[in-house]
Amino acid sequence: MPTPPSDTTAPDPVLVTVTGPDRPGVTSALFAALEPTGAHVLDVEQVVVGGVLTLSVLTTHGDAVRATVAALDLEGLEIRCTAPQEPVVDRPRRLHVTLLGAPLLPAAVARVTTVLAQAGANVDRIRRMSAEPVTSVELDVSTHGSPADVLALRRTLAVEAGRHGLDAAVSPAGLARMGRRLVVMDVDSTLIQQEVIELLAAHAGRETEVAAVTERAMRGEIDFAASLRERVACLEGLDVSVVESVRAAVELTPGARTLCRTLHRLGFTLALVSGGFLEVVGPLAADLGIAHVRANRLQVVHGRFTGRVLGPVVDRAAKATALREFAAAEGLPLHRTVAIGDGANDLDMIGAAGLGIAFNAKPVVREQADAALNVPYLDAVLPLLGITREDVEDADLADEVLGRG
Repeated sequence: MPTPPSDTTAPDPVLVTVTGPDRPGVTSALFAALEPTGAHVLDVEQVVVGGVLTLSVLTTHGDAVRATVAALDLEGLEIRCTAPQEPVVDRPRRLHVTLLGAPLLPAAVARVTTVLAQAGANVDRIRRMSAEPVTSVELDVSTHGSPADVLALRRTLAVEAGRHGLDAAVSPAGLARMGRRLVVMDVDSTLIQQEVIELLAAHAGRETEVAAVTERAMRGEIDFAASLRERVACLEGLDVSVVESVRAAVELTPGARTLCRTLHRLGFTLALVSGGFLEVVGPLAADLGIAHVRANRLQVVHGRFTGRVLGPVVDRAAKATALREFAAAEGLPLHRTVAIGDGANDLDMIGAAGLGIAFNAKPVVREQADAALNVPYLDAVLPLLGITREDVEDADLADEVLGRG
């Protein structure tokens, strides 16, 4: 079989564009009309936005195609033939830029795309990923910048997006986004809405004191291991039965079940790595079908907490170690891992992962993560992985029909 010509290096290339109200049969009518010309199809893309169709076809045999298109009548639709742009010789770096907003305003999109243009990055394609509970769109972007340029671009976009009440996340394109992945999540203030240590401390009447230490630790102002021991000491003498009350009080972050359910469907492996306590995190993982768990253990003597933890503290370094060990156990390279967290204790884990996501995080974490989300829905992570809201809803509906929901 002969090798087809490619792009604008082919003889007499022409770009045919059809726009107008969408209806069945337009695509077949255009390609049927092109058949007698002997043209080769080099590229094609079709999108429908708000009921308006845009169909673009790049072909060879420009003179014959132009003559055919001039005689073609597709009622109510505009058909144009134009010369395609010359191809870029060197291969660009490909990125996905995901924008999330509630609402997503034109001014914000204008500013983000201006920043991309100023950085020499080109927007090749845009598609909607979700319409609710937040609107998210994904921009396929190509750039000839270095990795350092991409890092600078991500930071600039984060700042500009924040000024407009928008989240902008930059992630790599290509095979790294496809296939099975390991997703490792922090628990307190990420998977769940509370800090477990504070729920426990409330039973000892010391919640305010413990919350202040937690806040300083999450901002990275004090050593996590030292802060944990200080907070756990406040639990000394507390009856272990309060754990049941704390488990009942835990509330999942909105979208957490959707995120876990969807990733399980894709064959992803999930893990929880927490500076909290296995007494609460373990049952939570079991409920969500999460395979790997690492968390601290509280020491209990005669049915009461001693105010100490058992074994080494699961701190910042231990979280990154857990991610690496879970990836090795699953036979996955680090570039196929995703880490999600909110505090300074998550920084090493976020840095080690192929994609590090700051979720409603402290400034020090947002600045260093690959992507930052500031919406209150954990399933907003899905568009960053290339998963649309429509895909999720279709899968939910299919499970309901088959009785698996």
